[in-house]
Amino acid sequence: MTGIMDRPTPVQATARGLPDDSRRRVAVVGSTGSIGTQALDVLRSAPDRFVVSALGAARSVDLLAAQAEEFHPGVVAIADSAFEQRLAELLPAGIELRAGPGALSSLVETADVVLNAVVGFAGLGVTVAALRGGRRLALANKESLVAGAPVVQRARSSPGAELVPVDSEHGAIHQCLACGRPEAVARIVITASGGPFRGRTAADLASVTVADALAHPTWQMGPKITIDSSTLMNKGLEVIEARELFDVDYDRIEVVVHPQSIVHSMVEFCDGTTIAQLSTPDMRLPIGYALGYPDRLAHPYGSLDFAAPVHLEFEPPDLMTFPCLRLAYEAGRAGGSAPAWLNAANEVAVAAFLDGRIPWAAIAEVVADTLEVHEPTDLVEVEDVLQADALARVRAASAVGLRERAT
Repeated sequence: MTGIMDRPTPVQATARGLPDDSRRRVAVVGSTGSIGTQALDVLRSAPDRFVVSALGAARSVDLLAAQAEEFHPGVVAIADSAFEQRLAELLPAGIELRAGPGALSSLVETADVVLNAVVGFAGLGVTVAALRGGRRLALANKESLVAGAPVVQRARSSPGAELVPVDSEHGAIHQCLACGRPEAVARIVITASGGPFRGRTAADLASVTVADALAHPTWQMGPKITIDSSTLMNKGLEVIEARELFDVDYDRIEVVVHPQSIVHSMVEFCDGTTIAQLSTPDMRLPIGYALGYPDRLAHPYGSLDFAAPVHLEFEPPDLMTFPCLRLAYEAGRAGGSAPAWLNAANEVAVAAFLDGRIPWAAIAEVVADTLEVHEPTDLVEVEDVLQADALARVRAASAVGLRERAT
């Protein structure tokens, strides 16, 4: 496993055949989603540093075609082959089109840096392909690392492979860890905004709507991640991700609620020193950090005005009202296939909530019921992860069905 202070080296431009202008080639996979569009904004601001080599999406044909028109990458991929013909009609001449289940993963061969912004477990193939291909992986898809940790960790040992997190919290931790040696780290503190329901009781949340849950107070994100934020599952997945990224045990990973979303995470060292990364909420900052590391981009995102009053609050999370965080710690400590089951059950439950089939409170109930029937397996290959995920989804769907009949 890669340790917390193993430093990724700069991309070896000449070895990988960069264009003559030596810009890093970037493949943006999941380019039409929230992270993907913000990543293109970062790339748009630094044309002297990066060139877009490939774009990929699941099925957002019109936006993907518009992005291809602007950036003119060498390759564009659409995961759903049903949209292949429509996209072919819209793409500018000279761009290669790939379609089908393996199309997104195939984009890694075009790039020096692969930004994986695919939503959910579907991003696993891109994560593994990028690392096995010896690329830098700018990872915004935490689910692939959570669900497939044993497989992903082996892929990280591939020659040339680098993993730099795109999450604001893990990007912050990555920066804070530069201030001390691994053995000096006392704990990692991950901050949580608290989501739209901070301070509410379980009784208050009995009848919340999808619109209520999507009304995040500080971040603009896609619907799945926003719902995960409302249940604190997003933070639970980040705890597991931090364990895998930085090789720190769960007893030294703490979550605190910080509603201002200015302190993005902290690292406390053994002498009592705490190092924190601060900025206003803007995902373009951690995206730019991951793309440019170890250098920093000249364009500032999220700069703070310290001449104006800045009020920072911290409080412990309410694990009674938001049990998903506790469930994530339990699954992470169990290890093996348990995190894959946690992630699969959550994806099924969130989809059911967004479809209006179960209430918000049932998301945690579905996850808990699924983990109760967890069948532990060893995850050696990608196929093992896929099988664990599929079985967990069957169990979670059954739990959703029971709640549908009860409502």
